[in-house]
Amino acid sequence: MLVIGIAGGTGSGKTTVVRRIIESLPKDEVAVIPQDCYYRDNAHIPLEERLKMNYDEPASIEWTLLCSHLQSLKEGKTVEMPTYDFITCSRLKETVTLHPREVVVVEGILVLTDKPLRDMLDVKVFVDADADERLIRVISRDCIERGRTPQMVIDRYQETLKPMHELYIEPSKRYADLIIPQGGNNNVAIKLLTDYIRSLLSSSSER
Repeated sequence: MLVIGIAGGTGSGKTTVVRRIIESLPKDEVAVIPQDCYYRDNAHIPLEERLKMNYDEPASIEWTLLCSHLQSLKEGKTVEMPTYDFITCSRLKETVTLHPREVVVVEGILVLTDKPLRDMLDVKVFVDADADERLIRVISRDCIERGRTPQMVIDRYQETLKPMHELYIEPSKRYADLIIPQGGNNNVAIKLLTDYIRSLLSSSSER
């Protein structure tokens, strides 16, 4: 099993990179673990307080559960991945069944900030993009998918996203084996990554 970590700022194009990896490999050969599914379960906290919480710092993620699930997949076991509702900021009762695959992609803004998780990754990727481009994507996504107004997104960006990016996410770039500038628009870098993944899988199958 090949485990790939893909990190980068909010709106940097990580989802595009993950999609291109999936498209470049045979069907059903990739399992994806979104970091966002492992936000801590804060359902016991009133909604008004949950909406004000900082979800862009490492402490907001249940890393031990994520690493446990990843280890189980590496051992050939099936896991039940939690799901998360961004509108209510709480974990849902439903889970998603993940089966072991040849390639497992762990994707999220903070993926490279956690050392135990980093140590489980075979390939570490950081998707880089200009701050203004990321903000435009975040406004578009959060207004459509998460029911927020543009002003709400801008306020959150200034108060939380930007400072947390500078404090945690940007410094984690130094752990990356590969940095993809221009985000999901960098076709050359993404092709180099997918070709490298295929070569690793080919080498593994020949042993």
